[in-house]
Amino acid sequence: MNGIPHLLGGHVAVVTGASRGIGKGVALELGAAGATVYVTGRSAAAGRLPGTVHETAAEIDALGGHGIPFVCDHRDDDAIQRLFTRVRDERGRLDVLVNNVYNSPAAARWLGKPFWEVPPAAWDETFDVGVRSHYTASAFAAPLLIESAGLIANISSPGAQRYMHNAVYGVAKTALDRLTADMAHDLTDTGVTVVSLWPGIVNTELLQLVPANEQGRRLVTLPGEGTFDLDAAESPRFPGRAVVALATDPDRRARTGRAWRVADLAEQYGFTDVDGRIPRAD
Repeated sequence: MNGIPHLLGGHVAVVTGASRGIGKGVALELGAAGATVYVTGRSAAAGRLPGTVHETAAEIDALGGHGIPFVCDHRDDDAIQRLFTRVRDERGRLDVLVNNVYNSPAAARWLGKPFWEVPPAAWDETFDVGVRSHYTASAFAAPLLIESAGLIANISSPGAQRYMHNAVYGVAKTALDRLTADMAHDLTDTGVTVVSLWPGIVNTELLQLVPANEQGRRLVTLPGEGTFDLDAAESPRFPGRAVVALATDPDRRARTGRAWRVADLAEQYGFTDVDGRIPRAD
């Protein structure tokens, strides 16, 4: 199914936090499949990291989809309500919501820290933008998704199941997977599918800042977790291919309410990363 265009022609998607990283990769894959994709984020101008919602939208257009940028802060409930009002007014439908927005640069400050060295403000940052924002977008999107028997994909992490990064990160991802399960329960009779997706280590723009060592390898060491070869990481488009596979699967309801590793979905649906691999570094 890799590279097959227009599988999602006529479909409408919203991808949050799509200026860069996983969100951008997902938005590009949905666009390459022919979808109209609303891409959200705060980045209207390039900063320390490359990428804006406008650039992502333009790349979606170049791939054959239709990209629509929407600049917003996902802590602003009124802005998110306006987003889905606009989707209804302009398109009359919504088929896919991908909740991805997350403040990775801020979270990176606390990697590997024991909980007593992670300030309460880090809890608020992580939950506001990594859990509450997903709830808010889903709540405003739900009426549209019910009409289309659509899909909600929450970008989560194996940190919901084992220690990763720090205590706050793990609790937030566990909460997100619980949100997936409970939203699926509430949507049981609607036809809407809700899943969490667990990418592995993703070679985002942030990780691309890691320089190569003398042997030419890009390695990153996470305290208490190990050392990882970033050249073996997955691209941001790999999770996007999982979203497209789910969005085009008429039997996806069998997966609702649960978390799925992207690599497992690749084996089950028959897609690969852009380089032909099925990466499994997490």
